[in-house]
Amino acid sequence: MAGLFGRLLGDGLAQALTTGLMIIAALCGAGALFLAMHAGGMPVVVQLADWIRAGSFHAAWTLRLDTLSLSMVAMVTCVSALVHLYSVGYMGHETTPTYRFFSYLSLFTFAMLMLVTSNDLVQLFFGWEGVGLCSYLLIGTWYDRPSANSAAIKAFVVNRVADLFFMVGIALLFVEFGSVTYDNIFALVPAHGDDTFTLFGTHHIYEVICMLLFIGAMGKSAQLFLHTWLPDAMEGPTPVSALIHAATMVTAGVFLMARMSPLVEFAPGTKAFVVFIGATTCFFAATVGLVQPDIKRTIAYSTCSQLGYMFAAVGVGAYQASVFHLTTHAFFKALLFLGAGSVIHAVHDEQDMFRMGGLWKKIPLTYGAMWVGSLALAGIFPFAGYWSKDAILEAAWMAHSGLGFYAWSLGCITAFITALYSWRLIFLVFHGTPRDAHLHEGAHESPAWMTIPLVLLGLGAVLAGLLLAPYFVGSGQAAFWNGAIVNAPGNTIIATLEQTPELIALVPTFAGIAGIVVAYLCYMANPAIPSVLANSLRPLYLFLLNKWYFDELYEHIFVRPYRALARLLWKGADEGVIEAIPQGLARITAGTATQAVRTQTGSIAVYAFTMLIGLVVLVSTMLVFH
Repeated sequence: MAGLFGRLLGDGLAQALTTGLMIIAALCGAGALFLAMHAGGMPVVVQLADWIRAGSFHAAWTLRLDTLSLSMVAMVTCVSALVHLYSVGYMGHETTPTYRFFSYLSLFTFAMLMLVTSNDLVQLFFGWEGVGLCSYLLIGTWYDRPSANSAAIKAFVVNRVADLFFMVGIALLFVEFGSVTYDNIFALVPAHGDDTFTLFGTHHIYEVICMLLFIGAMGKSAQLFLHTWLPDAMEGPTPVSALIHAATMVTAGVFLMARMSPLVEFAPGTKAFVVFIGATTCFFAATVGLVQPDIKRTIAYSTCSQLGYMFAAVGVGAYQASVFHLTTHAFFKALLFLGAGSVIHAVHDEQDMFRMGGLWKKIPLTYGAMWVGSLALAGIFPFAGYWSKDAILEAAWMAHSGLGFYAWSLGCITAFITALYSWRLIFLVFHGTPRDAHLHEGAHESPAWMTIPLVLLGLGAVLAGLLLAPYFVGSGQAAFWNGAIVNAPGNTIIATLEQTPELIALVPTFAGIAGIVVAYLCYMANPAIPSVLANSLRPLYLFLLNKWYFDELYEHIFVRPYRALARLLWKGADEGVIEAIPQGLARITAGTATQAVRTQTGSIAVYAFTMLIGLVVLVSTMLVFH
């Protein structure tokens, strides 16, 4: 409605319509999850329409409501409603109409809800592509900026590369099981345990399928090697960053792996690869976030890092802990992004933290919100991140494997770095002497449209972990999930979390506190330390500042050869052959016509002589061939 008739409705009515309906949806989603937590019950599958019939292939438009989908619905609708509300204030200074922006936000939410409530992989893929399209549209909201257009295209292209593998995985699932519906696939998993797939050798079919699905998830969830689009996506408005690139779309890959847990459990090789990628991503992104000057990019790399934790949990079989961190992370990361947006709004769209400073008295509510979000991100008790991130690290330790120890070690190191760059952000932005007097003098607290969502997300960042832990990973997890997430008979890792040695369980907290202390020493007690370190370790500093040179590497490996091939096909094949043939025929025709015109002299003698020559040629030819 807002998108199609926005010009008629006007911005105000379009904002009221989209935001009001999202608030209603959020109340319904939270209420449904509350009932599931206390009433239980089997999954409910509601078929809305017959969708695709092609030979033996059949897909219906169906809503699947179990505790996994309901937890995602509650999270998506609550965060989306608050982002809609926040956007009313944040986009209020726009000189162009905003009804299209709000319609894209709602369209994105619809696609995400279709993804998480799907009963088969085809409907999931519909939502998967839908959120990708909306991401492209929302990142490119400010289409008059070349950087925003480039970022939107980059996000779209990188995700399409990963989605190719995802589509092949879905096709193999249908070939193997004759269905793309979850229940049908999961019921047949034990019967196909020995099946193989031959391509470049013989492989276990489950390993091939799960690896293809995971590569698709790597693109959507910005894991190492397919992560380069996420930081650039910060070119879009801050509410877009909060909704898509912190709370919802980027978690679709984690949701996919949790949904397919009955199959993933029988692909140990893929699980090992998931652990490696997840743990390495969480460390990589944290090191890059440590030196970024842009406030939004710092939080973006933090998102990439936290997604790495979630995949590490998937890899060790702790799917429940992964979804738990997904849920708590949505609240405190959306809070951090919207808090950053409030800072940017206060300093007239400036995003360089080294031009800020001393803002805490100017925007005290935003300052408090950033503290709450950072405490939750650092995993400090009793904030939300403490419950979920520590559950992941405990699961990695209790996996009692080499890769589990690898994930635990990098996870603890990352916990230290996370706290360090989080308080680096707080100290640079809110404390110290103002570095730009003009920006500081004009700074002001955001309007209620923006501060109310900060308060509500802050409550989630404080209470979500404490309230949800007993159901997601505690003693009531088996009854709560009720088969929505499946662990193989030998996988008891969630049940053994309480047996984690006390010292091991405390290491992440100590690491977080140490990170805060080091940040204070470097950015408050002795602000000269970061400059000295950056100069003395210049190669390392540039390596991190340039994001491990992934963009430059991809430029040489993929972009330049592709551009050269495209130019060759353009100049050589397209212009040189395809366009040259009709153009050449046209030139020949024009030249022939020109020569024919010259024979039309108007002289009877010339015409008679021409006719005589023709007659001689004709008679001679007939005599030769007679």
